[in-house]
Amino acid sequence: MKTGDVFGPSSWIEVPQEKIDAFAEATGDHQWIHVDPERAKEGPFGTTIGHGYLTLSLIPVMSYEVVPRQGRMGINYGLNRVRFPSPVPVGSRLRGTFEVVNVEEIEGGGQVTMMATVEREGGEKPVCVAEVVFRHYA
Repeated sequence: MKTGDVFGPSSWIEVPQEKIDAFAEATGDHQWIHVDPERAKEGPFGTTIGHGYLTLSLIPVMSYEVVPRQGRMGINYGLNRVRFPSPVPVGSRLRGTFEVVNVEEIEGGGQVTMMATVEREGGEKPVCVAEVVFRHYA
């Protein structure tokens, strides 16, 4: 793996209301824009939308599908920057692409920084752009 390598896009992942509700339950974030379809009809998007952090939480599964595994064990080490340029309306389909921006050796393995871009099917702008950091150990 080297700087400039691009992996993906991943397969599409659907975001139905049930997934949004389960995320709200798991995190305690029950804001009406996410979980109240009737009230959300009158909101700025005309429907419920997925949480930004729900979108962010889908990045690992997207990466598992398309990014080659390195070493014996890998971990999500962290994030350097995250933005949510556009909303995820209920019923959306999302997929991710990963571009390697930095590769470095660390004790016992390596660290790879990637720019993850999550797009919505039919969307004009990404729904999430995040600089993610993975570590792998030999």
